[in-house]
Amino acid sequence: MKTLKSAAIVFALFSLILGLLYPFAMTGIAQLAFPHKASGSMIVRNGKIAGSELIGQSFTQPVYFQGRPSAGDYNGGGSGASNYGPAEPLLHGQISERLNTLRKMNGLLPDQSVPADLVTASASGLDPHISESSAMLQVPRIAEARKMMSAVIRSIVLTHIEKPLFGTPCVNVLKLNLALDESAARKER
Repeated sequence: MKTLKSAAIVFALFSLILGLLYPFAMTGIAQLAFPHKASGSMIVRNGKIAGSELIGQSFTQPVYFQGRPSAGDYNGGGSGASNYGPAEPLLHGQISERLNTLRKMNGLLPDQSVPADLVTASASGLDPHISESSAMLQVPRIAEARKMMSAVIRSIVLTHIEKPLFGTPCVNVLKLNLALDESAARKER
């Protein structure tokens, strides 16, 4: 009985420390030191949350850049990949279907090269970035759909290229699409 009482006390003490005090302390420190990141890196436009700069979204309208496909429908609560291996016929079928859709939507030739990140999902299924070449491939379609000059859209892409310390340069699709909307709004004024 004495051992059981000691175990219950230790359990309650560690539950209080590790289950409440530590998480609250870390959350408080993060909110003080990095408030934007600790709150999910949300992007707010016109008083509304447009999304998180850390989680990809589905953009299907021709006036927007499209991001990487998602195996989990861009659900931040359940990220993950399809886990198909390179020899899996289902993966080949998905990529082939995505290629056909992408080529049709962007007016590409059947043998025209397409960047891999536009037809393959990332490991998390939530990647908010695409490569510069993926963005540039979509410029003619967006220019036509928005009735804007390709050079203007290209310059917007170039100003939104992020160059990480490690890895390849990339473009955040949500930020890029928001910049397109802001440019169109300025044009209408």
